[in-house]
Amino acid sequence: MSTDLSSSRRASPWASGLIVFAGGLLAVAGVFQIFVGTAALAHDTLYDGAPRYVFAFDLTVWGWVQLLTGVLSVAAGLAALRGQTWARVVGIGLAGLSMVVQFMFLPHYPAWSSVVIALDVMVVWALATYSPDAAAEGGPGAGTRR
Repeated sequence: MSTDLSSSRRASPWASGLIVFAGGLLAVAGVFQIFVGTAALAHDTLYDGAPRYVFAFDLTVWGWVQLLTGVLSVAAGLAALRGQTWARVVGIGLAGLSMVVQFMFLPHYPAWSSVVIALDVMVVWALATYSPDAAAEGGPGAGTRR
């Protein structure tokens, strides 16, 4: 009787390694983007020492873009942790958008932008390779322990 219960039990979305990694990383990167966006809005001369590039933009606009991308990333990351399918699709889109935003922010803060681009690449990989069917079965790439 106990073997019937254990074999029919499904894995929780919280127990799947890739989705926890991607959702957590997306939420944490979103919080950091909120901080950078808020700093750019509060003191738009904070990143003023950047050299002149072809794609120089007003920091107030980029502050709002960073803030909006950060808030949406936190929401998508938390929803991905809850196992929502739409959150994986939105998370991939937001991470891609975040890479473009960070590329445009590169002249103002190159070290930070490079780190966030690398994190966004990992988020896209983890969200794209996660399989809820494999997680329920405990298959390869599911990140579950039996």
